[in-house]
Amino acid sequence: MSCGAFRGCAVCLADKLRSRAGLRLAAVFVGLCLAVLPACLSAMAGSVPFGVDAAAYLVKTDGEILWARDASRRLPPASLTKLMTVLLALRQVGVDEVVTVGKRAAAETGSRLGLREGEEVYAGFLVAAALMASANDACLALAEQVAGSESAFVAMMNRAAAGMGLQQTHFTNACGHDSAGHLSSAADLATLAEAALQQPLIAALAAEVKLDIDTRNSRRVFHLTNKNELIGRYSGAVGLKTGFTARAGKCLVAVADRQEHRVLLVLLNAPDRWWSAVRLLDAAFAGTGR
Repeated sequence: MSCGAFRGCAVCLADKLRSRAGLRLAAVFVGLCLAVLPACLSAMAGSVPFGVDAAAYLVKTDGEILWARDASRRLPPASLTKLMTVLLALRQVGVDEVVTVGKRAAAETGSRLGLREGEEVYAGFLVAAALMASANDACLALAEQVAGSESAFVAMMNRAAAGMGLQQTHFTNACGHDSAGHLSSAADLATLAEAALQQPLIAALAAEVKLDIDTRNSRRVFHLTNKNELIGRYSGAVGLKTGFTARAGKCLVAVADRQEHRVLLVLLNAPDRWWSAVRLLDAAFAGTGR
């Protein structure tokens, strides 16, 4: 496939995403612990060199677990849920596919773009809005496009979670609203994040600071700003997703690269998630000499 294609090399893709036209085209260790000894991740508590104010967290350096606390504990994941939604959507629809916003999607609550029923939006734009702006209306529009209804899409999400070995994860909605039984864990979310980062579009969008998208028929333009405050501010930050609800608290999956090293962290219910993330990232990179 040539670099001119939307699904071309990651470098070309990232360049294309900086324009509206471009976007238009546009674990073994964790598994063993969860399957054989669920307490092993929690047993690593205290190894981090300072206190972390979070209900649960996990830090991986170059794919290996460095620090964790209560990483198998089931907690509400808020909009970290959207990592599964966009991953499944991109497996089912093309980024140039036109999505017509339905009544339910237009009425979505919480974080949203303000899409109107009947508006037409390219699927790639909806992925951008769900990832960067955590827009629930964009998220539900994608889910309905893929499966016809949110309930059918949620069934797909749970099948995918089981197939990925996410033993502590169960979804009841596509966007991350607080709901009985809508739960995941820091360890599961780290595995999900690693899978999502294998999709070039997700990886490229998660690293964008700002992006403009538009509707196809009404020609309305939306100016997206990445809710991940590490992007453009923390050296090496390349993703990935924020989340917040009253029940889940402030949540974050953060990814940063420095030279040949990658640090990935998951924070669940972390009141000061940005400060906690920076301290954990700094400490992890310090251990690599970067």
